[in-house]
Amino acid sequence: MAVAKAKSAFVCTECGAEYRKWQGQCSSCQEWNTLSEVHLASARPGGGAALGRSGYAGDLSREVIDLGNVDLSEVPRMSSTFAEFDRVLGGGLVPGSAVLLGGNPGAGKSTLLLQTACKLAQQRRILYVTGEESLSQVAMRAHRLQLPTNGLKMLAETSVETILAVSEREKPEILVIDSIQTMHLEDISSAPGGVAQVRESAAALTRFAKKTNTVLLLVGHVTKDGSLAGPKVLEHMIDASLLLEGGADSRFRTLRGQKNRFGAVNELGVFAMLEQGLKEVKNPSAIFLSRQEEQAPGSLVMVVWEGTRPILVEVQALVDESALGNPRRVAVGVDQNRLAMLLAVLNRHGGLFTGDQDVFLNVVGGVKVLETSADLAVLLAVVSSLQNRALPKELVVFGEVGLSGEIRPVPSGQERIAEAAKHGFLRAIVPRANAPKQAPKGMEVIAVDKLSDALDAL
Repeated sequence: MAVAKAKSAFVCTECGAEYRKWQGQCSSCQEWNTLSEVHLASARPGGGAALGRSGYAGDLSREVIDLGNVDLSEVPRMSSTFAEFDRVLGGGLVPGSAVLLGGNPGAGKSTLLLQTACKLAQQRRILYVTGEESLSQVAMRAHRLQLPTNGLKMLAETSVETILAVSEREKPEILVIDSIQTMHLEDISSAPGGVAQVRESAAALTRFAKKTNTVLLLVGHVTKDGSLAGPKVLEHMIDASLLLEGGADSRFRTLRGQKNRFGAVNELGVFAMLEQGLKEVKNPSAIFLSRQEEQAPGSLVMVVWEGTRPILVEVQALVDESALGNPRRVAVGVDQNRLAMLLAVLNRHGGLFTGDQDVFLNVVGGVKVLETSADLAVLLAVVSSLQNRALPKELVVFGEVGLSGEIRPVPSGQERIAEAAKHGFLRAIVPRANAPKQAPKGMEVIAVDKLSDALDAL
């Protein structure tokens, strides 16, 4: 009997592009040395499906449905017992969905899922599969966190075939896999954590979740640059990709959605790491505004919009004379290229030269600001440090700065001003298009059109 020849392909770990032969550079994303060999499942000799008249195999009994006749009933969701977790998910866990939770080692991925699983196990069927730790290690952590352990089904296994067989028998509503990098399929010869194993293991688990309407929660590792380890195609398979950020030396953790088919991708959940595990922070602005009594130069509060709510965070700037021929530009929490662009705008339209100065910028609390509403606050903090003059403690600022020095409006300006007034701020410098017709009681709102107007307002 003829033996089918094993086939293989080369997959780019950055973009997921496939090639028949190995090459040094990926033609799609232009990255070097990112192609890894993946062994494909070979077709059985003589085992092909019957072909129709068109030459294609498939189930011809499938019906085509008109888009207008699709059922629009709300997808039922189940709460994760964490309001911040539900916020990032878009309202809760959706049956049949696959959710990937990534983060650095020690960020609290396993802790968050263990807390969620232990609480939900009191009323739902949950199977927690651990491939990195023993059952005794997980039990010790649950005991240390004072979690209810009765009712949670545990399995220490790395074989996907065994996990699927046990899941067929137990029929869980939620299946937790910790982590996807430790899982392996018997038919694939590569080691666990490789491109082929991660891709095929995730595909098999996702197919099971869709077929049985089970919520699949996967734990994923990240690389040194913060991106998800493994093939890029893994992010295309799943329904939601969440990233838990925060170093081991930080008390707070932020959960940010990077992809979500059932909700917004720019939601942010904030947690505090305590002895009893992760505890959600219901008012993030309060923890990010723990400022000193005496205001220092270069410190300013801005209002950023994360998902469906405004958050007040403090930005700090330090401008110092440079001893180098090429002054340094260091930014933590904001885009470094955008900082360089804003400094050029400050020189051209604000009349303040920083070409011979080192500029350091930091967003307090480890928050990463991804929107442009922080532009005006960043520039005013730099000006404050450059002139060594402290800004008023009751001042809050937001607005986008254009290349011609104009101050552009940002979304949800009214809500940002209301949030600042709620926390006791008395003055606000905002774009003119965001200025309310009637300012909140006790607050002075200064509307500006150009960067020069904002500098004069100080």
